[in-house]
Amino acid sequence: MTTAPVDPMLGRLIDGRYQVRSRIARGGMATVYLATDLRLERRVAIKIMHGHLADDNTFKTRFVQEARSAARLAHPNVVNVFDQGQDADMAYLVMEYLPGITLRDLLKDYQRLTPEQTVDIMDAVLAGLAAAHKAGIVHRDLKPENVLLADDGRIKLGDFGLARAASANTATGQALLGTIAYLSPELVTRGVADARSDIYAVGIMMYEMLTGEQPYVGEAPMQIAYQHANDQVPTPSSKFSGVPPELDELVLWATSRDPEQRPADARAMLDRLREVEGAVRGVAGPVPALYQPTMVLADTTATAETRVLNPASAPVPTALAAPEEQGEESAALSARASARKRKGYWLFALVLLLAGLAGGTGWYFGAGPGASVTVPVTAGLEPAAAEQVLTDAGFQVAQGERYDPEIAAGLVSGTDPAEGAQARRGATVTVLVSLGPRILQVPDVVGDPEAAAREALGDFTVGDEVVKQFSDEIDAGAVVGLLDASGAPLPAEYAERGAITLIVSVGAVPQVAGMTLADAEAALDAVGLEASQGEPQFSDEVPIDVVISAEAQNDPMRPGDSVLLVVSKGPDLVEVPNVVTGQTIAAAREQLEALDFAVTSNVPGFLEGAVVAAKQSVAPGERVKRGTEISVNF
Repeated sequence: MTTAPVDPMLGRLIDGRYQVRSRIARGGMATVYLATDLRLERRVAIKIMHGHLADDNTFKTRFVQEARSAARLAHPNVVNVFDQGQDADMAYLVMEYLPGITLRDLLKDYQRLTPEQTVDIMDAVLAGLAAAHKAGIVHRDLKPENVLLADDGRIKLGDFGLARAASANTATGQALLGTIAYLSPELVTRGVADARSDIYAVGIMMYEMLTGEQPYVGEAPMQIAYQHANDQVPTPSSKFSGVPPELDELVLWATSRDPEQRPADARAMLDRLREVEGAVRGVAGPVPALYQPTMVLADTTATAETRVLNPASAPVPTALAAPEEQGEESAALSARASARKRKGYWLFALVLLLAGLAGGTGWYFGAGPGASVTVPVTAGLEPAAAEQVLTDAGFQVAQGERYDPEIAAGLVSGTDPAEGAQARRGATVTVLVSLGPRILQVPDVVGDPEAAAREALGDFTVGDEVVKQFSDEIDAGAVVGLLDASGAPLPAEYAERGAITLIVSVGAVPQVAGMTLADAEAALDAVGLEASQGEPQFSDEVPIDVVISAEAQNDPMRPGDSVLLVVSKGPDLVEVPNVVTGQTIAAAREQLEALDFAVTSNVPGFLEGAVVAAKQSVAPGERVKRGTEISVNF
C-alpha cells in the first residue's frame, strides 16, 4: 500500500506552545497550519516560513513586517495577529483562525457575483483597508485570495506580507511586488506604491466579482503588466449588462491610470460606495454608514432607478417630475417596494435555512462524527499502548501484522492509515504489529563487479567500506566474498536490510621468486604487503641475493599481511686444505671428512699411521662443492 508523504510539521509543538494539527494552505513564502494554542486553549492559524527562505534576510524582514503591520490594526474586518517568533530555524506568525473560504473560492464556485453581493463584500474589504490606510499602512497585495469569508458571515482582509508604511511615493525595493493581475500602472512603470495603488487593486477585484473574469489576460506576465500600464480598464457592464451604472463608475474611478484621478484612500471609496448602495439595492437614499450587509449567495438581480456617479463630486439630483407623473411614479415605486419586501422575506427565510444547514454541516464535520482527526504516532509502542492512544483519539482499532526491518518483532510498526494522516472520527485504524525483518535468499555475487553486487544486494544494507583481499582467481575490483554484521562469512539466507560487508579482490599476490631481494621488497610494498626474510639457503641454480621462494604467511592474504622471502647464498663451495705436508694418512682423512669431503687413498689401512709423502687429488686452496671425492696417495 502506497501512502502520500507525511508533512513533518504535523503534530509538532512550536515554541513549546502551539501544537500543529493540520495544513490549511501553502503559498510561495510560507505554509499556514491549523494549530492549538495550548496556553490559551484556542484554535489559531500559524504561518510558518518555508525552510529554504530562512537564510534570506529579505524574506525574513518581510515576514516580520507582516506581523508588525497587522498588529498595528484593530478592526473587525482585518485578521488579528496574536504572536510572532522564531523556533530553531523556523520563523512563525500566529493569527486568528477563520474557518471558511476565500473570495477566490467563492468566485470559482459562482463565476461572478450579483451587484448586491459585490457591494456586501467590498463594504467590508474597504472598511478594513481604510483602517490600514488610516494607520499609514499600504497593503500592496490585494487580491481575492487575501479576502477571507468566515463561516459565521464575517469578512476579513488578511496577508499583510507585502505591507509597509506609506509615504507619498513608497518605493517597492523590487521591480514588481504583489500579483501581476492587480498591479497598478505606477507599480508597473515606476515601482512605487501608495494607498491609491491599493484602490486600483480594489477596482480590479470589483470588476472580476461583477463579470467573473479579470480585465486583462495574456500568455506572459509582462503582457498583462503592459496592459495595466497603457490601457483603461473597461466598464463591467460592457461584459455583463446587469451591472448598475453606479458600480461601473466606481470601477472606472478606482482603476484610473492616473493615481491623481482615483480616490485618495479606502475611506474615500468606502464613503462613495455607501452613497450608491441604496441605488444598487433599490433603497431610496444612501445607506447609513452603520449598515451591516448580509451575504446572500442566491442569484438575485435588483432593478432600480439609477443615477450617474461623478467621481469628482457628489451625485447631482434630477429635475422634479410633473404632478401627475409624480403620482404614477409613486404608485410604481410603492408596487416595487412591496414586491421587494415580499422577496426580502423569502430571501431572509432562505438565509436562515442555509445558515442552519451550514451550522449543522459545520458541527458534523468540525466537532461531530464527521470531523477529521489526525492519526497519532504509535510506532515503537506495545500493541496495547498503541490501541489506547488511538482509542483516546476517537478511532476504532483493528489488529494487523507486517514485516518491518527496523521495528523489533512484537512492537507496533505503524498504522493504516499512516500516522499524521487525516481520518474521520470513529473510523477504523489498523495497528500493524511488526514481524521483524524478512529472511531473504542472498544472491550469488561472487565474481561480480562491486557496483553490480551492490545493486543485486538492494534488499540489504551494504556498507560503504569494503574488505580488500588478494585472489589468484578473482579479478581486481570484483567481489571475493561477503561478511555479516559480526564479520563472519555471510550465510545463504539473511535478514532484510541486514548489514553486509563486501570482500573485494585487489588481484593476485605478486610473484617475486627469481627477483633480487630489493626488487621483491619493492613489488610487495607497492600492493601493501610486507616482506620478511627467512634463513638464506645455498643454491646451485639461484644466484646469490636472488629470491629462491616467497611464502604467504596468511590465508587469505589481505593488505598489510607478510610474505616470507628465502634468499640464495649461491653454491655451497669449500676451500680444500693442504693435507700432504707431513701428516699421517689418518690425520689427512680426518681433516677432509670434517669438511664433508669424501676421502679415498691407495694406502692400505694398516699403514694409515704413516706420514703422507705423496699428493692429494684436488690441489690445496681450490674451492669445490661439499661431498667432492678427494684422493690422498703416496
